[in-house]
Amino acid sequence: MSRKIAAVIGSVLLLSGGWLSCSGLTLPVALVPLLWIGSTYDASRRSWRRMLGWAALTFALWNIATVWWIWYATPVGPVAATLASTTLNLVAFMLYHTVSKKGPKALAYTTLVAAWLATEYWYTVGEFSWPWLILGNGFSHDVWAVQWYEFTGVFGGSLWVLLCNILFFEAWQARRCVRRWIAAGCMLFLPMILSLGMWLSWEQPREGAARVAIVQPNVDCYDKFHTDAARQERNIVDLLAGVPADAQFILLPETALPGYYREPAVEGEFLDELLDTLRSRTPGALLVTGANTLRSYPAGSQSRTARPYADGRGYYDIFNTALGLDTAGRRQLHHKGRLVIGVEKTPMPWLFEWLEFLVIDLGGTLGQIGVGQHGTAFTHNGIGVGPAICYEGLYGDFYGGFVRRGAQFMAIVSNDGWWGDTPGYRHLFTISRLRAIEHRRAIARAANTGRSGFISARGDIGATLGWEQRGVLTADVPLCSQTTFYTRYGDYLGRIAEYVLLLSLLYFAAYRIRKRNHLVQ
Repeated sequence: MSRKIAAVIGSVLLLSGGWLSCSGLTLPVALVPLLWIGSTYDASRRSWRRMLGWAALTFALWNIATVWWIWYATPVGPVAATLASTTLNLVAFMLYHTVSKKGPKALAYTTLVAAWLATEYWYTVGEFSWPWLILGNGFSHDVWAVQWYEFTGVFGGSLWVLLCNILFFEAWQARRCVRRWIAAGCMLFLPMILSLGMWLSWEQPREGAARVAIVQPNVDCYDKFHTDAARQERNIVDLLAGVPADAQFILLPETALPGYYREPAVEGEFLDELLDTLRSRTPGALLVTGANTLRSYPAGSQSRTARPYADGRGYYDIFNTALGLDTAGRRQLHHKGRLVIGVEKTPMPWLFEWLEFLVIDLGGTLGQIGVGQHGTAFTHNGIGVGPAICYEGLYGDFYGGFVRRGAQFMAIVSNDGWWGDTPGYRHLFTISRLRAIEHRRAIARAANTGRSGFISARGDIGATLGWEQRGVLTADVPLCSQTTFYTRYGDYLGRIAEYVLLLSLLYFAAYRIRKRNHLVQ
């Protein structure tokens, strides 16, 4: 019993580092202790239930260790995230465990890899989506080791982790077999050596650069929507005075503009003031800022997410919007397309709406808001910029939509201060480094507080503003029009894994039928 408890603790510690501001290079052996626990049990139902308990404990503790900080924003958040993520991890691992006790070893390992990748993929496209603990995300502090993400995305990192764990477990099972240790070592080090070569030799395409200014207002997230809007507006205008006159793009954070703006005009006194400020100080700039916008619908033509007006005169959607504003008065809009569960989106409303009392109001709008369809690139003076909003930076394929629609660099606008000075906002920043590699686009990231800064297309971090710092950063951000393999094909590994999993389960079912009929000895 004590050895199994130690194994569980070992797996949890090895799994968690990459999400707690440490290296993720422990992940290639993180599942070995759990695989060992599975090897100590036989094929009986009692043993299966015991293994289920150990696996559930491991994955639940991994989730708790890495997402506890969500509690600051919504008490139901860490509970729901842990339940959903642990369930998907259990599905993958227990499918492997079942096949390993009743089928060929090669089929069991194939099932483990396919099931894990498939369930991670479901977590990115499903109704309840929280892809924080995709294994490949654990290397956000080790970008030199995963430069090949431009071909595979983070699912390639998950595949690498799973294969390494399998080979190291097999080597540990046969400790004196040098050949197995060599195979495990090659699986671990060859991709790292390849990546290091790419990291050292990669050069930014010479397509020019854009002068970008990032503004971090440092407004308390919990007071932002319930305090004097005029004070927030003055804060923004004062900070804009520090933006260089030659800036081509100015970034303000998610929901930086107080209040609500009606579409399609998106007009207001403060927007007029911002236009005047741009014309007088930075006449060649495009201002990209977060805002809450409203779109009205007549009865009968409302969207799926629309809510009725109190007076019954129709319906409306509230969107978390990125707004592009230039001195000519042109408005460009992008609606957030990947929404935060429990705050901006209510999955399975029949089940979760009654839990809304546990959700803290993060922006004056509670429950389901309007959903954008895809990433939209803003254009300014012939340059395309992708205005991703906060949570959208967790979705490699969706993020690639901005690039596929012409973004030559990426602007992430965020509001990460809900979780306090915890690993949450720090890891959300570092995950952006993986997006930079996947699509080879430099990033300018503006947060309300937390961490704003610049990231190169190689994943290197430039100048940043830290927790509770107020100020302006300016840099020349390189441009790129080329697309990577991953940009073009997205999460193809996840889609392939679904088919491989189906074939593996069908093969296992056929194998068991033949076994019962004594056709397999």
